[in-house]
Amino acid sequence: MARKTLPPGTPAPSSGQYKVPGSKTEITAIAGKPLPPTPSKGQGYVQVDRTKHKNG
Repeated sequence: MARKTLPPGTPAPSSGQYKVPGSKTEITAIAGKPLPPTPSKGQGYVQVDRTKHKNG
């Protein structure tokens, strides 16, 4: 399944690690907070690891 690319400034749909496809650098995003600017115009982010929460 293809991952949806999110443009910078878009609120993160869920907390976790995001990166620009082709980049080695990951950023941590918090659900509802806008994604930061990308290194180059026209790039976006894909989520690579969703935050896991412990219950209790």
